[in-house]
Amino acid sequence: MSGRQGGKAKPLKAKKKGPKDLDEDDVAHQQKMRDEKKKLAEAAKKAGGKGPLTSGGIKKSGKK
Repeated sequence: MSGRQGGKAKPLKAKKKGPKDLDEDDVAHQQKMRDEKKKLAEAAKKAGGKGPLTSGGIKKSGKK
């Protein structure tokens, strides 16, 4: 048994996809998605600078 026959067979490479034909609606939708992604990233960055929102631990009531 030679080295080439043993073990897993390598999967075939997938063909590269050709250029897509995009119309104006597709381009506008992609731009909208990019803008939303940027806004979310900025909001996450802004929120990440602050400390934790919850104080954590067991909450105790004022009654004894």
